[in-house]
Amino acid sequence: MKLKVVLEPSEEGGFTAYVPSLPGCISEGESKEEALENIKEAIELYLEPVDDDMSLVPGTETMELAI
Repeated sequence: MKLKVVLEPSEEGGFTAYVPSLPGCISEGESKEEALENIKEAIELYLEPVDDDMSLVPGTETMELAI
């Protein structure tokens, strides 16, 4: 999977990285390399399934959709 990551300098120093297609997926680092490492971890955590995700209302259907 390839995702676009935006990397920009922070006002406080270092860099901020975020993924436009994953709302709220943001991280920081003192260097570009550290910010990219941190955003990669943030993406993995963002996409990791959570047990609560499967607590659905009775009668709800789940499906996979390829896009």
